Order: sequence, then C-alpha cells, then structure tokens
Amino acid sequence: MAPSKAGVFIQDACYQHQYIRSKDTSLIVERPERLRAVKLGVAAAISRIPSDVANDGDPDDLAAALSRLDIAKEAGTDKVEIIRSTASVDILHHSAIKFVHGDLDGDVYMPKIKSWADESRDKIAKGESEIPEGYSQGDLYLCPESIVAIQGALGTVCEAVDTVVASSKKKDEPSGVSRAFVAIRPPGHHCGEDTPEGFCFVNNVAVAAAHAHLQHGINRVVIFDIDLHHGNGTQSIVWQINEESYRKTLESEGGAPDIKPGPRIYYGSIHDILSYPCEDGKPQLVQAASVSIHGAHGQYIENVHLQTYESQEHFFDVLYPQRYAGILRKAEQFLDETGGPGDDVLFFISCGMDACEHEYESMSRHNRKVPTSFYHRFTQDACNLSERYAGGRIISVLEGGYSDRALTSATFAHVLGLADLSPGTVQEDWWCLDNLVLLEKATKKRRGASGPVEPWVEKAAGLFASLESGMVKVSGVTPPMSMTLRERKKAGGSTSPIVGGSPPKKEKSPVRKGRASLPVAAGDGDSSSSSSNGVEPTKKLPRVILKLGPNPSVA
Repeated sequence: MAPSKAGVFIQDACYQHQYIRSKDTSLIVERPERLRAVKLGVAAAISRIPSDVANDGDPDDLAAALSRLDIAKEAGTDKVEIIRSTASVDILHHSAIKFVHGDLDGDVYMPKIKSWADESRDKIAKGESEIPEGYSQGDLYLCPESIVAIQGALGTVCEAVDTVVASSKKKDEPSGVSRAFVAIRPPGHHCGEDTPEGFCFVNNVAVAAAHAHLQHGINRVVIFDIDLHHGNGTQSIVWQINEESYRKTLESEGGAPDIKPGPRIYYGSIHDILSYPCEDGKPQLVQAASVSIHGAHGQYIENVHLQTYESQEHFFDVLYPQRYAGILRKAEQFLDETGGPGDDVLFFISCGMDACEHEYESMSRHNRKVPTSFYHRFTQDACNLSERYAGGRIISVLEGGYSDRALTSATFAHVLGLADLSPGTVQEDWWCLDNLVLLEKATKKRRGASGPVEPWVEKAAGLFASLESGMVKVSGVTPPMSMTLRERKKAGGSTSPIVGGSPPKKEKSPVRKGRASLPVAAGDGDSSSSSSNGVEPTKKLPRVILKLGPNPSVA
C-alpha cells in the first residue's frame, strides 16, 4: 500500500459569511479572519516537513509553484496536498442535507435559513434583526452572502468525502488523499436537525457522514469531537439516526422483508462541561453532555469532560491516557461489536481548536484547556485507528477556535499529525510560543525592514502569501444529489434528553411520517454568488458573542 497522503481543503467562499448588523465587530469571534489564521497554520506545517521526504524537483520551481493551485508542491512534499475547492451544493435539494435537515411533508428548515439570509440586509436597514425572535440573538448572524458560504462549506466537505473514499479504490497510487482537513466556516456541531445555535446553521460533519452513506455505502461512521464545547447538535442528530437504524434492525430480525440497513454512528466528545451549551447548568444539556452509552438501544456515545492540567507531563502521562483517550477506545469497541474493519467504515474529526492553550481567556474561562501538542498526538492516534479499521480514511472538519494564535498553532500541529511522517520527525518545539511569534511577525500585512529569518519561517510566509492570494468565489462544482430522505418516526418515538440541543422557541418542522425516494439527479448545484460590499447600517442591534466576558486581548 502506498503511504497515506493528507489533503487540506480550502474554500474561500466561506469568507462571505459576515456580520453586517453594525460596523463594530470588536466582539465578533466567529469571523472571516479565522480562515486566515488556519491558512497560516497550514503553511507552517508544510514548511516544517523535512526535505528527506520531499519530491525531487528543480529548485527553480518555486515561482511556477506559486501560480499553481497545488500549493503543496511549492513546499516540495508529497505528504500534504492543498485542494482549493470551488464545490457548492444546493441546500434546498441536496440528498445529504435532506437526510440531516430535511422534511417529508415539505421542507421547512433550509428554506427558512435561506429566507433569513436573503432578507437580512433589508431587515437590518429597517432596524430589525435578521435573526427572528425566539432564536439566540447573541450567537447567530447572517448576511445575504451567507448562503454562498454555507453551500460552499457543505460542497467542500462532500468533495472531501468523495476524495478520501476514492483513495481506498486506488491504494497503490501515490497521489491518493486518504486523510483530509477541511477548513470551512461557519462551524456546524451545535446545529441540530432544525435548531441553529452557537454560530452554526447546518451540521457540516453530519451532512458529510450522510453523503458518505448515501453515495458511497458507508454504513459505520466514527465522529470524534474535540471542540471545547459539547457538540450538542451532532449528538442529537446521531441519536436520531441510530434510533431509526436500530428500529430497522429490530424489524428485520422480526421478519420484515426488504429492510435496508441504516447507518450506525459512534460519537465521542471531549469538552468542558462548564462552558457553552452547558454553562447555565440546564439539566437537559448537562445530562446530554455527560452521556456514556454503548450498544443499548443502538446508541454509541461517549462524553468525556476536560480537566485542568498542571503540566505537560500531567496532561500526557495522566489525563490523556486515562481520560481523553477513552473516546478512542470506545470507538474501537463500537467497530469491533459491529463487524470489525471494513470498507463501510469512515472516520471524522469535528476539529474545534478553542480548547487550545492559546485561546482567548474570555472564551475559555474555566481553565479546561489542552496543550497545543494535543492536536498532534490525538490526530496521530485517530489516524492510526482509522488505518486499522477504515483503510486510513479520515476527514477532519474545522469547528471552533477563535484566537488567531490558537487557530494557527493547533492547525500547525493538527496538519503534521495528519501527514504520514516517520516517528520522531515532528518536534513539539516547532509550535512553541517563540516560534509562533516569529511566524506572526513574518506574516504581518504591513512589514517593515527586518533582519534575516529562519528558512522555515521564510518558506511558511511564502506559502501563506500564496494561499491568501488566490481567493476565489464558489463556482458551482457539485457532488451528486438525490431527493432521498431518511426514515423518521412520528412524534413521541423518542423522549430521551440525549437528543440534545436547546428546545426551539419557534415553529418546528413537521414530524417525519415515512420515507420518500426519487430518482438520482446529478448536477444540483447552486452556482450563484454575490458581492459582500453592501453598505452596513449603523443602527444598534444585538452583537454576536458566545458567552464572552471582557473584550479579549489579541492572542
């Protein structure tokens, strides 16, 4: 088998999701610039890959490489490839979106989100909020171009699934990408079936898993969530899907004919139980974020609470092996109990970076953090598990992370964890504070005269400039679509508090009553894109924060 190759998927359409209620964005932490910080981390990671694993090539290729989309070749490595995605999907018709967020009696949720975005500028101009009453005004915002960003984000995660699954069909080809990191926004893991919250309007990872199931026959999915905050939306969706699949299993065992097995999903999360969405101590949310269930009722969920660490040794010698690695062990148990290794297995990481030691103090107020090296160690361990059970196929999707330094350093370590490097190649001091400061100074937008810099910093700065220079808008490249909806039970089918998320204070989508299926229709993309240069009103409307305290200092 050829060595594993990592692919970093970048979707510049995601920059178009912007806050337009006022010109004051000082408290907006889920901002477009997050992607810039992630790109810097990607550039730093590639710049550090040693030359002994590099491609042989003409040393004068740098200038040519800067003009190509495959930025990884500029770094001279065959370990990491950059994919500039222009993929997009139509949120009103794509099969995987319907599987997660759709409705049989007439779709309600996605048309509602689109309507809010389309009308946002006009409503704000009239002094109203674009987010209707009854929904959180403090952590949700939209602009007309948000739909372009959301459709691009979903298109890109589906493209990553297609790419990674395809790699298993050509294992002997050196160019196959079997590990992926998808840098997109807005994030998704707080969004339930029809409950937007916590900056999230669609659940990117859940849609990607649904796409893998519908288009590629992936029937067992592992999701690791390492965001500081519990992925209540993902857990809610996973619970519902597992519940339906379990019902199908029981019906099949009872002799019902022609029952097609549904997907089974393991969800394992490491998070701060004192932070959003559990910060107010609501019993339903705290209970959901503390669930540990493995097999009963067809559910496979493990939640582990972050603890304060005293030192690197305390973290990696005690907390990591005894507590946090538990979500890896439970994933292994899930796979062993459901058939062992197989071509129907796919791994995901909901890769939030806000637990990083460099996150804003106002975002991580309870000191439940992880050292930057965690993003390298955990990624390696997850990749090793995927090698054993899924042919190495694993897809990481950006979730939270708000300080530039947290995003850059965690991405730096995470991408090197995805790269298939020899043991001992990566040095943890690569992302030490002094090196992060050097990197930040070398990539300031306004640079004055400076002295010589280390070669890796110079290379990273060049890579970063290249990644930033080629920003493009979504162009309508779309994964296939069908109108298939997943089966649902009527109301009352589940009363478990684990089907989390804040209870909606607004109209609810009609309850599913069965299953509808129409023929597959390819090319359902929405190629629309629009400018984000509209005049922003100055009227005072609710600002967007996620339980922030004082105005954070620059990380």
